[in-house]
Amino acid sequence: MIPAYYHTIMTFTCINILLSLSIGVLAGYAGQVSLGHAAFMAIGAYASAMLTVTFKVSFWLAMPAAALVSAMVGLLLGVIALRLKEDFLAITTMGLNFIVIGVLLYAPYFGKALGIGDIPVPMLFGEEMGRGMYTALCLALVAGVVAAVWWLQRSWIGLAWRGIREAQDVAQVMGVNIAKFKIFAFVISTAIAGIAGSLYAHFLLFITPYDFGFPLSIQILTLAVLGGLGAIRGPVLGAILLTILPEYLRFIQDYRMLTYGLLLVLVMMYQPQGLFGHKSFLTEGLKRLFGGEEKIRGRAA
Repeated sequence: MIPAYYHTIMTFTCINILLSLSIGVLAGYAGQVSLGHAAFMAIGAYASAMLTVTFKVSFWLAMPAAALVSAMVGLLLGVIALRLKEDFLAITTMGLNFIVIGVLLYAPYFGKALGIGDIPVPMLFGEEMGRGMYTALCLALVAGVVAAVWWLQRSWIGLAWRGIREAQDVAQVMGVNIAKFKIFAFVISTAIAGIAGSLYAHFLLFITPYDFGFPLSIQILTLAVLGGLGAIRGPVLGAILLTILPEYLRFIQDYRMLTYGLLLVLVMMYQPQGLFGHKSFLTEGLKRLFGGEEKIRGRAA
């Protein structure tokens, strides 16, 4: 039997992987910066919580509905982003985070500062899901999202995103519909964040606006940037590393934001590809290691 503590760590790791992948799609593939992604997690969490608590909707309907609501807000932001450059887009997304938290804090309909409690545990075959089943659900969703992102980045959609990221003017001359693919990136990214928010709400069973503040947006960005944007393994491994490692470094718990800030600065200065991104020192070292082994085997043969 796996202790409940490890189920909790695994569940939060899965949630962080989804959040990191959502930034990976937006920034890593489409080249659109977001400093307020916690807002979309909050929208997904509150949408799922309200549907199940207030309207007694099943979790299995509430979760896709939460992703849809987050995606609709992402669609609106994507339309706005068409008129903004990178730095102004970053400021706009950061402002959106503060707006969403402000609405949740002061609107009675959303419980104000008290948040929403009594969020039901998901039911499966007429029984409440235990921690083990919930962890399995999170792992299955991560696998599904990873597969979907893998397919997208290798399709003509991914090719268009890379064109926009690397040389937007050239992509436009080549006939790429810049507006359509930018908006699509926002929709996909925010939908993933909404799923993560729904999982978060139904795992903790109680949420408040303070759970989704601006520091969380910086944490989400750190997960993806540290791992490496532009490759699926980067956001996934970055999320795993920064979720599990703090459990063994609890003495810096009070300095988490300082640590994240320093990590961002150091990575951007010395390893902008991230630890596991394309052409990072770890990736290149592993290629040389295994490449060398293959050459030795070939000579021996």
